[in-house]
Amino acid sequence: MRKTLKEIAEFLNGEIIGDENTVITGICGIKEAKAGDITFLANPKYFPLLERTQASAIITSRDIKEASKPLIRTDSPSLAFVKMVSLVEPQDVHHPKGIHPAAVIGKAVTLGKNAAVGPYAVIEDGASVGDNTIIYAGCYIGHHARIGRDVLIYPNVSIRERVLIGERVIIHSGTVIGSDGFGFVTLEGAHHKIPQIGTVVIEDDVEIGANVTIDRARFDKTLIGKGTKIDNLVQIAHNVIIGENSIIVAQAGISGSTVIGKGATLAGQAGLVGHITVGDGAVIAAQAGVTKSVPANTLVSGYPAKPHNIARRVNACVQNLPKLYETVALLKKKIEELESGKEK
Repeated sequence: MRKTLKEIAEFLNGEIIGDENTVITGICGIKEAKAGDITFLANPKYFPLLERTQASAIITSRDIKEASKPLIRTDSPSLAFVKMVSLVEPQDVHHPKGIHPAAVIGKAVTLGKNAAVGPYAVIEDGASVGDNTIIYAGCYIGHHARIGRDVLIYPNVSIRERVLIGERVIIHSGTVIGSDGFGFVTLEGAHHKIPQIGTVVIEDDVEIGANVTIDRARFDKTLIGKGTKIDNLVQIAHNVIIGENSIIVAQAGISGSTVIGKGATLAGQAGLVGHITVGDGAVIAAQAGVTKSVPANTLVSGYPAKPHNIARRVNACVQNLPKLYETVALLKKKIEELESGKEK
């Protein structure tokens, strides 16, 4: 890439502060950027880096009035930076095209226009794949599964029977969708499997990271709402419902029949028991253990999870326990000395 700041500002519909002829040859994060790079600043806590970065120019919000480096002021620096990345995105990514002769296609399979299937992928009887959908090598698509158009499925993904995948979904390697829910009845010390006869529905514009497991419902469906983004190594149990545009971060685990509202965030390693509700816009902090329902637009943290301001106070008390222990021991000793003096 070699563009002037003026060209970039026109592309981003941004406003230049500084030399519009500054030449940009690369793009990088604000800490790692060097001369010739353009970077961005969106989070106020990184404002000190505005003067320390080595970047030749910075994409900022319109709130920033000036800096020692040329600026492009935009309505959303993060979104503008995403558009910038698209300019320099590698062009040598080669998705599979056509149906590879080593793919295994079952009976009564429907393949849409321009669908691609890589080598050693298996598509079972009665499945359907939409237009422009790409299925990489080694994937498994079960009986009567339905996959929408413009879906991208990376290698070694398993989509079990009767699962429904919407449009423009991205699924990364190693993910399993439609595995059996964890359901057993224990009788006289033996665990007897409960058949899991439901399905999984993934709505439009969902992205699912690597090595995610989404279990099929015992009855009815496990549902991932449209626009939701799921990080790597997430476990979603049977009959879970996740609302639209939620964020589920790595190593989170959601137990069966829990309902997550729209626009909710589950941070890394959060764990949720089953049969509870997390309201719209709620945030579950990293490593929180959620044992009861969370109201909408609430931030909870800790174990067991509680409103964050309370959890912070509890944690502060815990940090003071060693000092408190010493104080109690000292007071105990003084009381013993006083009581011993009275006895004399």
